[in-house]
Amino acid sequence: MPVAVYVLGLSIFAQGTSEMMLAGLLPELSRDLGVGIPQAGLLISAFALGMLVGAPVLAVLTLRWPRRVTLIGFLVVFAALHAVGALTGSYEVLLATRALSAFTYGGFWSVASVTVLSIVPAGSRGRAISVVAGGLTVATVVGLPLGTLVGQNLGWRAAFWAVAVLSLVAAAAVALTIHNGPEGRSKPSVGAELRAMANPRLWLAYATTALLMTALIVTFGYLAPLLTDTTGLPDGAVPVVLGVYGIGSLIGITVGGRTADRHPFRTLAYGIGGLVAASILLATAASQPVLAVTAVFLIGAFGFAVNPALTTRVFSESEHAPTLASSLNVSAFNVGITAGPWLGGLALDAGAGYPVVAWLGAGAGVVALGAVALGAVSVRGEKVLVP
Repeated sequence: MPVAVYVLGLSIFAQGTSEMMLAGLLPELSRDLGVGIPQAGLLISAFALGMLVGAPVLAVLTLRWPRRVTLIGFLVVFAALHAVGALTGSYEVLLATRALSAFTYGGFWSVASVTVLSIVPAGSRGRAISVVAGGLTVATVVGLPLGTLVGQNLGWRAAFWAVAVLSLVAAAAVALTIHNGPEGRSKPSVGAELRAMANPRLWLAYATTALLMTALIVTFGYLAPLLTDTTGLPDGAVPVVLGVYGIGSLIGITVGGRTADRHPFRTLAYGIGGLVAASILLATAASQPVLAVTAVFLIGAFGFAVNPALTTRVFSESEHAPTLASSLNVSAFNVGITAGPWLGGLALDAGAGYPVVAWLGAGAGVVALGAVALGAVSVRGEKVLVP
């Protein structure tokens, strides 16, 4: 695996830490900026919205730019916006920097995905994507608790400065390892990118991504209150269980990266099927700590095992015009990240108990399996579920 792949994973870790750490810094932000917790929570929503819009917009705007210059530019802007955020005392300015930094983060994801898939052999794409996406998994396991720890002891501004410095380190590493593009590569065309969007299998792949993320995040978004209110665990046990989830995620994305290239549909079917089963286990055994924690581990493992296959599937349907297609897959991820907590919130506001979020995850997973089956049928000659 080229060193550049690991550098892109480091870059995603730097930016993903910013995405994750805010969940642990809301009380500090609320007190320092003089706003309520719900208003501080909009800083998280602004980040998700920025990624949703930024990925396709910047993919088109930077389509003909050299890849190395583009990736470095995104990282430098990301660092600068975090410096502005660390210096401001205005909630409105901080909200704007969150949206804009996510905008550039979405663009980075798009260009990084195409870059990594172009520098490794076809048979190693799934593994390479698992390394890059693993940066976000490590951000969940390591960046979230470390960012929270720094913010609680040194102030939330220190956590923002740390992300800015780490992003600049990643930019320097990109400058040393990433080339602008493969030799002989034809100039990308906006028209070709747009024509690639006419492929219905591509939109089926996007639907699978959005449904899978909805199934995963609807449970993860409410995991902490479920563990304390329904499972009966103390508050201090929640970070430990989240660590278990993170370990499962890391194992899952590593295994999925090694099967995604040879068996994309089988990886998707088994992974999503496992997520459905784990969600049902959590829904039915949420009051039993051992089974609940086991289910959380399995949700992380199966939920992340499919990520490399989701990305390589999109690339295989748009190999000659991949940039916009890859960017819309980033947007599809964020559609699921936005829809999951919204659906869970509706059910909880209606009076349902916390186990309902796991039932919703199972239901979204079943629909995702249907999308996988349709995609498999549309690809002739590919053996799907036969070992």
